[in-house]
Amino acid sequence: MSAPEPSSAPTVTAPTVTVQTVVAAPVQRVWDAWTDPAAIQQWNAASDDWHCPSATNDVRVGGGFSSRMEARDGSMGFDFAGIYTEVVPHERIVYQIEDGRTVQIQFETVDGGTRVTETFVADSTHPVEMQRDGWQCILDRFRSYTESRATN
Repeated sequence: MSAPEPSSAPTVTAPTVTVQTVVAAPVQRVWDAWTDPAAIQQWNAASDDWHCPSATNDVRVGGGFSSRMEARDGSMGFDFAGIYTEVVPHERIVYQIEDGRTVQIQFETVDGGTRVTETFVADSTHPVEMQRDGWQCILDRFRSYTESRATN
């Protein structure tokens, strides 16, 4: 009996999506707003009719996070959770979400503040443009929240 032939079926790779913004704040304040569970609850929603009633965050390699996302009218909600695979404070975070996809966040000091760039593997159930728009809306809310904070 001979060994089976390798499959010649093409492998399908999911597209990656990148969103970014520049926050008019120093990287320390940006990092703190990104990683503090109380702050996450303030900005982690794609629109005003959604909110984040709870968040936990253990920012270290092997640590996890979870955010509860809900429609304000109670009609739907979901948990967004993952495990950190790389953490370089004030520079980079990489995590894997529960479905196995990866997300990378870069924090870069630039003229005028901190550039935040998120790159994620798109899921296969929603149009890529819809995912890009949703993640960009959350990132824009993050920028607005962080910029509105006092210089603490």
